[in-house]
Amino acid sequence: MKLTKSQSERKNRAAPPPDRKTVLLLVHLQNDFCPGGASPVPEGDHVIPVANEWIRFFAGQGYGIVATRDWHPADHCSFQEQGGPCPPHCVQGSLGSQFHPDLKMPPGTLIVSGATNPKKEAYSGFDGTTLDERLEDLGAQTLYVIGLATDYCVKQTVLDACRLGFRVVVIRDGVRGINVEPGDADRALESMQEAGAIVAHSADLG
Repeated sequence: MKLTKSQSERKNRAAPPPDRKTVLLLVHLQNDFCPGGASPVPEGDHVIPVANEWIRFFAGQGYGIVATRDWHPADHCSFQEQGGPCPPHCVQGSLGSQFHPDLKMPPGTLIVSGATNPKKEAYSGFDGTTLDERLEDLGAQTLYVIGLATDYCVKQTVLDACRLGFRVVVIRDGVRGINVEPGDADRALESMQEAGAIVAHSADLG
């Protein structure tokens, strides 16, 4: 596909370097979304070392870190027992709902729980949560995003962040997709770029 000039400009924009108005946003890095979990993302655990490197940097600089988590009640509408498409996952207080054991989140990391309404599915970290208010409290203008899955929760969170006026950098090596249909994750990244997000590898952000 040949890119238009505006599409090319979006894809070639430089990412703003992190500063005190930048927050590292970790999206759903939970056991159930990693291999061995109830709803695993292929290679989902591969993003954990990437996340830890960025956590180390942000914590060392004193910059904000926020982690979202899927936090379902046991009777959530998305579960197959309730007529939904998904196996039970990230049930409040379960092992699967916990953050990956290798994720090294420092004390003081803000945690935002989502999808807590049993009658409503929510993929975005902003949907029905206090995430926007938490980011405002931190003075955030730019978000560096890592998480699971590219084509679901990461995508919807990034699209909402762009709509709300945040500058967004998606760390390409820090996300993985489900790809129910081949290419879903790549198309999700393209839609994020079209919404204004920058997609970049860690090596290009150092």
